[in-house]
Amino acid sequence: MSYVDEYLTGLETAIRDLSRVDVQAVVDALLAAWREDRQVFIIGNGGSAATAAHMMNDLCKLTIVPGKRRFRAIALTDNVPLLTAWGNDASFEDVFVEPLRNLMRAGDVLIVISTSGDSPNLIKAMKCVQTEFSGTVIGITGSGGSRLAAGADLVVRIPSDHIGQQEDGHLIVNHAVSNALAERLRALE
Repeated sequence: MSYVDEYLTGLETAIRDLSRVDVQAVVDALLAAWREDRQVFIIGNGGSAATAAHMMNDLCKLTIVPGKRRFRAIALTDNVPLLTAWGNDASFEDVFVEPLRNLMRAGDVLIVISTSGDSPNLIKAMKCVQTEFSGTVIGITGSGGSRLAAGADLVVRIPSDHIGQQEDGHLIVNHAVSNALAERLRALE
């Protein structure tokens, strides 16, 4: 079997084994956030930062239904000057937690995307949201046990040990969630 066949077969297996119940729970939580006019913040590092930006795009645009309020989602990964200011002047661990302290309100939602689920800056943001803002944390992560998987309120795990397949799975989860939300919003009276 070629590497391409092996990779794609592994990805097919991971997506087949992905918990639909966990993904649906994220859809339900985000629909509840929309109903309550909550802000959704999305964070991640590296490839997960790119997925965070993509998810913000899809939540803000793909879910638009004429005559209905829009989703309020923002990827904190997209403000490079602020990220680098906190990273340089304080610590890389603060690049998300400090902007959250400026923008978050009680009950808002944080989506954390991470293959490892153990990045200190992401874990610090998760704890801040839960303790300072009583917010909901949704973790989208890899297959292993991690601090994110142990601490988030809702968790979607991509059941693969391959980081590339995990990142592919995160984007698939984004598309499933965003499209499901669009469908649910269109069905509301």
